[in-house]
Amino acid sequence: MNTADFQVLVHITQHNIALLFANYLSTLQIKAHVAEESEGFAIYCASDKIQIAKQEFEEFIKEPHHPKYQQAAWQHGKISQVKEQYPAFLTVFKQQFLAHAGVVTLSVFSICWIVFGFSFAGFDRAIFTQLQFYPELSLELLFTQPLRLLGPAFFHFSLLHIAFNTMWWWQLGGSIEKTLGKMTLINLFLVSAIVSNLGQFLVSGPYFGGLSGVVYALVGFVWWLGWLAPEKGLSLSKPIIGFLLFWLVLGFVDLLPVNVANTAHLLGLLSGCLMALLKVKTGKL
Repeated sequence: MNTADFQVLVHITQHNIALLFANYLSTLQIKAHVAEESEGFAIYCASDKIQIAKQEFEEFIKEPHHPKYQQAAWQHGKISQVKEQYPAFLTVFKQQFLAHAGVVTLSVFSICWIVFGFSFAGFDRAIFTQLQFYPELSLELLFTQPLRLLGPAFFHFSLLHIAFNTMWWWQLGGSIEKTLGKMTLINLFLVSAIVSNLGQFLVSGPYFGGLSGVVYALVGFVWWLGWLAPEKGLSLSKPIIGFLLFWLVLGFVDLLPVNVANTAHLLGLLSGCLMALLKVKTGKL
């Protein structure tokens, strides 16, 4: 399709908002691109789809931070080249970051990074001692120190570890919280953290940590909910699901250069899938 087949759909002052909608159009099989002009940015759309695109834009402008647009941009995988001198970049980034995530998502995200910050400052041993799973299971410890059931989820061992986990938590947890509400995400976090932590303890003992068991639960939940109830508006693309499942398999065959809590990953994934099934069957979670 050459340039003559495109026409201006709309002019927008914010670059990232223009890119967000252009990426969304691409997921609808409508060819579109963003061009910088003297007074902002123009979204160019395929001429034969212009009326459909206008209708979509009317819906988009009412609620540009709706999870379906964020999810579409994520799955489209297009990285924008934003000029450093563009003054609104940090403001727009902050707005989009906060708009995508609710209070539960941001709370867990913040706790993980605060814990990591203190650990990086030299308090890692003391913090891990407080957060690690029980050295042995007993009813007394369950009643006197119940937070140890969840504690390992907040402790990470490296910058790459926490960056990977919190990125996925923000993306998937934010979409779930915005679409299905706070209690759904709280229940997912509690169940998957307890199940994955307990399973990993039984296999390898109390020396483990990280949010990845919960992250895999969110992956399983969104994956199955998108399959069983696509009208909910949550889904993951097949390449992303394939990559995360492949990563899970690599951990079990011991081909990764780092130690991985494989049992926590697997149990997290299974718990997320089952909770999606429960959500569809009962309408509650």
